[in-house]
Amino acid sequence: MKIEETRKPPSRILTATGGFLAGYSHSLNPYAGCSYGCSYCYVRKLPVAMFRGLEWGEWVHVKEGASERLRKELLSAKKKGPVTIFMSSSTDPYQPIEHRERLTRSLLETLAENPPEFLFVQTRSPLVVRDIDLFAQFGDNIRISVTIETDSDEMRKLFAPAAPPIAARFAALRKLSAAGLQTQAAVAPVLPSSDRFASKLAEVTERVCLDDYFQGDGSFGKRTEQLGIRAIYDQHGLSEWYSPKATAKVLERLQAVFRDDQIRLNQEGFAPS
Repeated sequence: MKIEETRKPPSRILTATGGFLAGYSHSLNPYAGCSYGCSYCYVRKLPVAMFRGLEWGEWVHVKEGASERLRKELLSAKKKGPVTIFMSSSTDPYQPIEHRERLTRSLLETLAENPPEFLFVQTRSPLVVRDIDLFAQFGDNIRISVTIETDSDEMRKLFAPAAPPIAARFAALRKLSAAGLQTQAAVAPVLPSSDRFASKLAEVTERVCLDDYFQGDGSFGKRTEQLGIRAIYDQHGLSEWYSPKATAKVLERLQAVFRDDQIRLNQEGFAPS
């Protein structure tokens, strides 16, 4: 599928946060839109996606000159108090276009010059390992979170066919952890998985965040219902997985291999810590 690309300098690059990301002072999105187009993505129901005229996953907007804009805004923000940044809240900073644009990397280079008090990087892309050298410059003030919703690539193809293969994400998380970085696996949302999922995660990270449609979509599951995700479960005989009970089952499996202090639930897992 051809992705429509547009580009323009942003009027702002740091966005004040609230709600689910209330623990951060700002979010940072190198791009608008996301070519992964995951079926369950809550951004589908946000204004940035609803009034574009194209389906979510069919367009990406490049924020040209974002690093220069960030340098100015970061200096201003730091004068007002501690700066903690979540990257990214409504796009994947390492989606395929980043191979060519290197926009996320340029933003990291700018942040490394004048580091925030904490930086949280959220992605599902194996490309994230490219920037290990920059992540290392933030010391303990950074966490890299890689989304791994399931250990089944069959489920990945069903719910997010354009997203990177599951095995590649496991390999990326293993490499990030081996580099001495603070990492986590974000099982968000919970998708159908095997009873070996938890032990596989324990091999690549020491921390896991568990989140589902009923806590993590910002509307206690109502936004996800509007996306029609339940139909995918029903059509494929997976209805029992569209329930908080499925989250409880995965949590129990995680607790068998992770300590309690290594497991974070819902919003807690994405907080600046």
